[in-house]
Amino acid sequence: MTIDWGIIGESIPLLAEGLVVTLQVSALSAVLGLALGVVFGLGSLSRSRPLRWLVMAYVDFIRGTPLLIQIFLVFFALPMIGIRFDEFWAGVFALSLNASAFVAEVVRGGVGSIEKGQTEAAKAIGMRHSQILVYILLPQAYRQMVPPLTNELISLVKNSSLLSVISVYELTRAGQAIISVHFVPFEIYTLLAVYYYVLIKALSWLSVQLERRLPTW
Repeated sequence: MTIDWGIIGESIPLLAEGLVVTLQVSALSAVLGLALGVVFGLGSLSRSRPLRWLVMAYVDFIRGTPLLIQIFLVFFALPMIGIRFDEFWAGVFALSLNASAFVAEVVRGGVGSIEKGQTEAAKAIGMRHSQILVYILLPQAYRQMVPPLTNELISLVKNSSLLSVISVYELTRAGQAIISVHFVPFEIYTLLAVYYYVLIKALSWLSVQLERRLPTW
């Protein structure tokens, strides 16, 4: 087999356009997923039993169904009830919902790892449940939460490739467009793998640097 080095050179800048969209989708989904996940995570720790059950049902559903099905639900099913997104925002919304369920579990587990004696001590001095979460538990739990949260970000970047099925022009879709014209799947898929590998390694390195700079308690 002869490798077409020329098409590889031509494809590098074309794939870079898709990489920009991948980064945009991933960044927006990470921010929205983190915000929703923190809210849901705190909801799972609420004193309200119906709220806890509702949050846990949502988390269980999202974690128990494939992301691809969730993307199809957002892009194809929601318009049937009048809720429409274009391809880009449908992808962001689906990835955000998926990430939020995993972030919620990270928050719940991180807060649950704190010694329960601190909660009892805070209650003894008259602090409310919300104050204990904000001022006692979350400041200590965030260090334990950083590694799984960065892992979720890395998974989110990988999962963004699934958005190619709804024609979001991210990195994988850009590669598929080149293949459809030039019929060079080996060269382009190999190049895509290199792009993703470098991107994931960069994110992994940044997460390690962040963990090293976190204060210890």
